[in-house]
Amino acid sequence: MILLVLLAFLLDLILGDPYSWPHPVKAIGNFITFFQKRWNKPVFSETKRRRLGIYLWFLTIASTAFCAIVVLKLAYLLHPLIGTVLYVYLSYTTLAAKSLASEAKKVYQCTAFGTLEEARYQVSMIVGRSTEELTEEDITKAAIETVAENTTDGVIAPLMCLLIGGPVLALAYKAVNTLDSMVGYLTPKYKAFGWFSAKMDDWVNWVPARFTWVFLLLAAVVNRMDPIGALKIGWRDRRKHKSPNSGFPEAVTAGALGIQLGGTHTYHGTQVVKPTIGDPNRRVSVNMILKTNRLMYTASLVGLVILILLRLLIETIT
Repeated sequence: MILLVLLAFLLDLILGDPYSWPHPVKAIGNFITFFQKRWNKPVFSETKRRRLGIYLWFLTIASTAFCAIVVLKLAYLLHPLIGTVLYVYLSYTTLAAKSLASEAKKVYQCTAFGTLEEARYQVSMIVGRSTEELTEEDITKAAIETVAENTTDGVIAPLMCLLIGGPVLALAYKAVNTLDSMVGYLTPKYKAFGWFSAKMDDWVNWVPARFTWVFLLLAAVVNRMDPIGALKIGWRDRRKHKSPNSGFPEAVTAGALGIQLGGTHTYHGTQVVKPTIGDPNRRVSVNMILKTNRLMYTASLVGLVILILLRLLIETIT
């Protein structure tokens, strides 16, 4: 298993997520969209939408895991090599380090060398907030927050799942994450229908977020950014976020960069008040997006090594 996970991790670093390639998360997203259009209707009562949202969560997770198990079993029946290749491919699709860094770099390039409108459009591809009135500093912060937060659900959490339960568990996790990103909002349209998806995402990411906190702190040390600031702000502000998990990676990142993140944003026309994270010791510059990418990559490599060692330790003990 460990060797196959290493191959999957390497594939992600090299290939990222080419848009034209088949991807399980796209199928999961289409599945959610199909039921969301039929079950999340304004004419339904809040109680009914809440109940249907719970049904959708269980249906999506069960269907994802079932399909992954069946496809893998059929592949191994055809030939062990086919099964192994598919195992690695499905594992690779659950990781998103390269694509996360690439999307953030696009924001950097548009902000540094393009127009403000281009930068606003590009950052809208990776955030859920409204971007029409964002300043250059707002755009940069949005990209930094996205990379920091998604270090957990795009890299560390899938790695943990792969090392525990292979691609079946990792794909089930991606289904949890996709449900939250598609319906887990506090807006009137999704508050009832998506509350369960949002809550379950919080629970599932509780442990990975805290591992990510440690890995990003170690990454700040390796990259000689500001490990003292990362530790201080990472500890002080780790809970200053509406999410019980997102504040952990964002606080460490803010401390490592010496900047302030967070604040009030607009999501789907609704203003959401968020506390600030970090201290404004430095001016937020667009180059900090690239520094955040470096933190994410380093934390991913550090996390991979530590998680593999933990897996080997547990196997030795048991």
